Amino acid sequence: MKISRIHWKKFERFILSMGCKFKRESGDHRVYWRNDLKRPVIIPRYRSLPEFVILNNLKVIGVPREEYLKIIKKIK
Repeated sequence: MKISRIHWKKFERFILSMGCKFKRESGDHRVYWRNDLKRPVIIPRYRSLPEFVILNNLKVIGVPREEYLKIIKKIK
């Protein structure tokens, strides 16, 4: 199944469900952190997040595409 664009707030709910915590905001970008990450998760506040932003952040938190698709279906 293909990853499609979603609203940044829905992706934020996913990131928070993965144990990340909101750290700060810089312009229109929100920064999230988890102790085991090598770098922060950055979410731009776009109405429609591009697929590459989602995929890059999935790599950062170590979540496979299939798992993401299962979880995102359950998030409202």
